[in-house]
Amino acid sequence: MKYQSSLLQLLESRDYIHQLTDAEGLDALAAKEQVTGYVGFDATAPSLHVGSLVQIMLLRRLQQAGHRPIVLMGGGTTKVGDPSGKDSSRQLLSEEAIQANIASIRKVFERFLDFDGPNGAIMVDNDDWLSTLSYLELLRDVGPHFTVNRMLTFDSVKLRLDREQPLTFLEFNYMILQAYDFRELYQRHGCRLQMGGSDQWGNIVNGIELTRRMGGEEELFGVTTPLITTADGKKMGKTAAGAVWLNPDQLGPYDYWQFWRNTADADVLKFLKLFTDIPLQTIGKYAELEGQEINEAKIALADAATAMLHGEEAARMANETARKTFEQGASDDNLPSIASNGSISVLDALTGLGFCASNGEAKRKIKEGAVKLDGAPVTDPQLLIAVVGQPAKLSLGKKKHGLLLP
Repeated sequence: MKYQSSLLQLLESRDYIHQLTDAEGLDALAAKEQVTGYVGFDATAPSLHVGSLVQIMLLRRLQQAGHRPIVLMGGGTTKVGDPSGKDSSRQLLSEEAIQANIASIRKVFERFLDFDGPNGAIMVDNDDWLSTLSYLELLRDVGPHFTVNRMLTFDSVKLRLDREQPLTFLEFNYMILQAYDFRELYQRHGCRLQMGGSDQWGNIVNGIELTRRMGGEEELFGVTTPLITTADGKKMGKTAAGAVWLNPDQLGPYDYWQFWRNTADADVLKFLKLFTDIPLQTIGKYAELEGQEINEAKIALADAATAMLHGEEAARMANETARKTFEQGASDDNLPSIASNGSISVLDALTGLGFCASNGEAKRKIKEGAVKLDGAPVTDPQLLIAVVGQPAKLSLGKKKHGLLLP
């Protein structure tokens, strides 16, 4: 359909929309008034990673279209654990650890959202209301609106059971608490929109229905994004070297820049739309590039994505460092290399290049954080590196660099 509101026009033009509960209703609402919408994030670590970035960008797009974003931190739901897509229960964190994680994560959102002004973002913690709920109150007021029959059909539950993996009663309640969040945000902040990944569709619909059944008089809406995967079918945010963290103390600006610079040719235009503010007209010009020229688009992606998170100066320095490193590597005929025959273990690569005398030394260097693969830290000593199409660069410290040949 042809959308009237700048919000849905923006989301559609940059390929964020996978599902909508009521496209016409949300479009009409967003065209006539400011809409408050939220995305929820659990606080299981001190930093979110790139896999959460599309949801962060959803909130940014909401604000760019003149609407009000809410960052919902799951201080309460983190105590339970979302079973979606997992085969085992999460390790339960202490209250102190959860609050420390939330404080650390907030710093990232301050880079992407404006917390001041008429549509300034707000960050809330669902522990503020979930921790005050008594068990009997939850059973009496919320329980009647859920049936076990239906809960068993949700993917987050069904997939775990189909794989014959245990699902605790604690986790089984997660979807009830998440639905209650929507109802609470509607009452407290007039929030009428929940956004999330495609795996959250059932939870979003639950929240809409629960709020309506518990006295909500206005229509609520849900939007989900498609699952963002790379051209090789891998989930966004994961690399051979591990998670791509957003907090700079867990992954520095240069390594973050390198992650985007190493984007596959087939992904670069999609990522420019989703993860940068580069105008669509400019992105369209990048689509005309062929062969080695596509590297211009990759550098533009790396510059823009890094500047958004770490600032313009950090992005400029990362670009300059990468350029000097490339020129030095290109002019060094003695750069060591080793054939991978398509794949090679990181331990074999380190010893084969002569960087380490033994597997034991290689493991120690990995533990110390001294080993990088294409600029990203390697944390797993059992890592099997796939080398397809072009060489991969393995580094030990700042001075030892070698190529893993396909």
